Amino acid sequence: LDMGQGTMEAIYFGSAWRWGHGAGNGPWVMADLENGLWAGKDRVNKDNAPIDADFVTAMLKGDSGDHFTLKGSKNGYDGLYRLYDGPRPNGNYRVMRKQGAIILGIGGDNSDWSVGTFYEGVMTEGYSNDETDDQVQSNIKAAKYTLIKPMLASSDDGETLPEAGARLSLITV
Repeated sequence: LDMGQGTMEAIYFGSAWRWGHGAGNGPWVMADLENGLWAGKDRVNKDNAPIDADFVTAMLKGDSGDHFTLKGSKNGYDGLYRLYDGPRPNGNYRVMRKQGAIILGIGGDNSDWSVGTFYEGVMTEGYSNDETDDQVQSNIKAAKYTLIKPMLASSDDGETLPEAGARLSLITV
């Protein structure tokens, strides 16, 4: 059910252009604040650089005032980089009216217009500081996410070969 602008604060990672975007062709870390995806305060934020990687950390932080932050990182990098830190978009986004739900894989209006794989998430109480954000990223890096090719075919000498073009995501510990 769409309750209007400012009733949701969810992370988005993708290349949608309809409501807003960052620099280049994406994909970008953006905020879904209901009735709009935001790469920053304005519909287009050229400072929000695309992150093209197999594994991405995406972070959205919003305080109780007129302020939100987007951070991102390619998994395997130590720190997060700030993609946006400033005021919320104009209009009914200035004072958030969040309704208290945790959802995965759908929009607040129950839409399923995007696809992807979600591995893990974290929610912190309040507006976390940079040190806490970096600790979260350090834990994600420690999981050592990697891609492997599934072994589905055999060669003439019995050796298992990866299937061409196939990829499987795994956590290696």
